[in-house]
Amino acid sequence: MKEYTVKQLAKLAGVSVRSLHHYDKIGLLKPSRRSEKNYRFYGPNELLLLQQILFYKMLDFDLTTISEIIHARDFDLLAALKDHKRALEKRQKQTKTLLQTIEKTIHQLQKENMMLTDKELYEGFTPEDVQAIKTEVKGRWGEKELTETENRIRAMGQEGWKDQKEKQEALNKGLADLMELEPNHPTVQQAIYEHHQLMNAYYEVDETRYRGLADMYMQDDRFKAHYDNYRNGLAEFLCEAIHVYCDQNFKNGSKKTL
Repeated sequence: MKEYTVKQLAKLAGVSVRSLHHYDKIGLLKPSRRSEKNYRFYGPNELLLLQQILFYKMLDFDLTTISEIIHARDFDLLAALKDHKRALEKRQKQTKTLLQTIEKTIHQLQKENMMLTDKELYEGFTPEDVQAIKTEVKGRWGEKELTETENRIRAMGQEGWKDQKEKQEALNKGLADLMELEPNHPTVQQAIYEHHQLMNAYYEVDETRYRGLADMYMQDDRFKAHYDNYRNGLAEFLCEAIHVYCDQNFKNGSKKTL
């Protein structure tokens, strides 16, 4: 029969030697025998009993109650193990649910931390310009459209918005370099196609909306100044190129397949 010293049993069960000494002292777990030098030795039965003690402790039973249970005359080890199994399965299910809830909460908090502020959303514009732009957009497409657009941008998160702005910056510079060409030139139209795709990240841009956007680039001083800052006349060039794009790629308000 295999025996364990108190140190070996403590290491095997993941408890302290001090705890085993205490269990012995209160009569909860006695060693199977003691040596002539009073060293404690534990056998298979004590190992199983310790397993029960640890199970009940995990289920928040106090030591006195555990002692009453495992030392009762009618204590059935097999039945106890089955009870522990059911209790552990229930706890496992509860733990899984809690973990899922925590994961959702973490995800939501991270998402909120990544959401863009109004300041980041309209970076580069003065507060007066921001208010004027919002008024212009609401006047053209309505309050709901403005809210949905802002929500889409916020949902991109800071990294997504940064990437979007970098793409727009590169595209605007590229369009400025193409101004020597005619608005209907294939290279220009490819750039407008990319511009159209970028705009679709904010809202669904059909023909009417895209033409309206083109006109706004010319009619709204803030947008005109924004594009002309890349190169004088870019706003007008972009406006004309977008109208050419719409003529070539939309039919009866629907997008043609390129």
